[in-house]
Amino acid sequence: MTRWSNTASVVAGVTVGVLALGTIGGARAIRSLHAAAGGEERVSPNEKVLRGRFLVISHDCAGCHNGTDPSAKDWLVGLTPPNPGFLIGPCRVDPAAKPCYHTRPRNLTPDNTTGLGRFTDRQIFNALRYGLRPGETPDVEITSTTPGIGNFPVHPRYLAAPMPWPAWRHMSDDDLWAIAAYLKQGVKPVHNRVEDSEGPDDFWASEYTPAKIGIYPAPPFPAASERMPVAAAQR
Repeated sequence: MTRWSNTASVVAGVTVGVLALGTIGGARAIRSLHAAAGGEERVSPNEKVLRGRFLVISHDCAGCHNGTDPSAKDWLVGLTPPNPGFLIGPCRVDPAAKPCYHTRPRNLTPDNTTGLGRFTDRQIFNALRYGLRPGETPDVEITSTTPGIGNFPVHPRYLAAPMPWPAWRHMSDDDLWAIAAYLKQGVKPVHNRVEDSEGPDDFWASEYTPAKIGIYPAPPFPAASERMPVAAAQR
């Protein structure tokens, strides 16, 4: 796992400050500090949690998993009545159409029985990087995206749509570990049992093919539909 750059204690102090703001400007400041430092840094647990907090807020996790802000009592507790969750399939347009699946945003707080408390940071990381449901995926490092290779489950059970893990998987290791740290250490546990989501027999495995969601990692720039900026090409 790559770590951030370390120059002096003042850099660490400013980093914590801008992360606590939870703003895009704060994130830009951190990137500037990182670029100026040009080395490797050991990130404190507090910095990691604050980074995870910024990412959870800026990526609108609460938009599905509940709560208006971190001070709300329902922050990240998952689906609560009377919210029915999401309909997936043609029934979104015609209630009588088939197939019809109900997906229900889960409790992301670290409650041990109804939330993420019983899962390890690695299982949460694997969920964000590979889309693997933590309850059906062992606590192992995965080194492949092909079922049956590199500890990737032979019969993967994927997170139900509309969880946007196909986009999140392109985030850096550091960012995904920070999110896991925030969810496990920076959020208060709340007991809220959410009924499991429904899905096809393969639980979305047939939907998450490279042809449908793209490849990981992404192809190097410039790919076939991209171009080098003119100024860079003339150098």
